[in-house]
Amino acid sequence: MAERLTAARQVRVWDLPTRLAHWSIVTLFAICWWTAKSDHMQWHRLAGYGMLAAVWFRLAWGFWGAETSRFSQFVRGPRATVRYVRKLFGRHDDTGTASLGHNPLGALSILAMVGLLLTQTTFGLFAVNVDGFASGPLSRWISYSAGRRFAHWHAANFDLLLVVVAIHLTAIAVYRWVRKERLVPAMIHGRKTVSGPAQEPYFAPWWRAVVLAVGIILCVALIANIR
Repeated sequence: MAERLTAARQVRVWDLPTRLAHWSIVTLFAICWWTAKSDHMQWHRLAGYGMLAAVWFRLAWGFWGAETSRFSQFVRGPRATVRYVRKLFGRHDDTGTASLGHNPLGALSILAMVGLLLTQTTFGLFAVNVDGFASGPLSRWISYSAGRRFAHWHAANFDLLLVVVAIHLTAIAVYRWVRKERLVPAMIHGRKTVSGPAQEPYFAPWWRAVVLAVGIILCVALIANIR
């Protein structure tokens, strides 16, 4: 049974699978960027497979994971988003389960990030290098010209990702210095300080994360080894 909280205290908000997926995506994004810039394409492919698995897991966990990680919990309509923006810099703070995880603006950021990362990794599966070396595993099923178009889209989509990342980092800084909310530490240790009444969220059993992770890793491995 959920526990009703009435005093300021540290509340568990993010479970371990959510945090591992988050920081895996951050780390793999940096590796993909560096390997592409330094022309280490074999490592770029491996990092891309890791990114594909991490994004698939985050998508799956958004439906079957912890309450604060589920899309149904934090994705809101335009009216709720506008209402949140209007009171963003006000003194009033909503409490409760809905405010423990992502807020309506954070939800838009998550959707944009996951959508672009899914697009990025999908394009990479079909992309063809100029010399055909280190091309995506599914590129053999399409023509060379089509593979080159996917490579172009892969590069263009990455520029969009950089814009979203920049906005995301700016929002973290604004929340830290204006709202006095430390979002990064919460994603490290999984806890957030809550004052007033709030209901502890539901957390999915650990075995569900293991089953999803193993299944996704096997699927990505099959794709990577298509001959």
